[in-house]
Amino acid sequence: MDWIDLQLLASVVVTLFVIMDPPGTVPIFMSLTAQMSAKDRNRSALQALLVATGVIVAFAIFGQSILNYMHISLAALQGAGGLLLVLIALQLLTGSTSGEEKAGKYKNVAFVPLGTPLMAGPGAIVAVMVFVQQSSTPPQFLAVALGIAATLGSLYLAMRFAGVVQRVLGENGVELVTRIAGLLLSAIAVQMIADAVHSFIQSWS
Repeated sequence: MDWIDLQLLASVVVTLFVIMDPPGTVPIFMSLTAQMSAKDRNRSALQALLVATGVIVAFAIFGQSILNYMHISLAALQGAGGLLLVLIALQLLTGSTSGEEKAGKYKNVAFVPLGTPLMAGPGAIVAVMVFVQQSSTPPQFLAVALGIAATLGSLYLAMRFAGVVQRVLGENGVELVTRIAGLLLSAIAVQMIADAVHSFIQSWS
């Protein structure tokens, strides 16, 4: 089809799907919304989708200009996201966040950490910025846009039906998933920080 670059579309979808990891988002979403009602959980999923979409679109259009203006490197952005995820992962691993404390944080969970940096994290932002910079024709820009939309849609569906998984697992199962999610999230955070350090070292050498 001449109106869209199918090869670029496939590349965008595969790359963002691997980075954003919709299946891997389910246990983290469940652990952060375990005490929510089904209605509040669904609303958080939608809000997280809107936040992630806004962040991705903003950086796709203005990302490089924003970073250049503020003298921030991509490595610094990645390192900051990793440090933020470390804090969230420690709470999930140790169970240090009580039910009342969680309830007080529900108004923000769709924004941080779900919307960003989990969904629209440094890896996704950088990938989108690279794809946009490599595009020069309308079919290519359309392929990037549709690829982003497809990946974000899959993320929303994964969170939207996380309640079904929660009912199957039960309370003890959710507790186990919470600890596993904390471990996975800490690994993601460490990898993000390590990549940032590696980028810094390369820039200095």
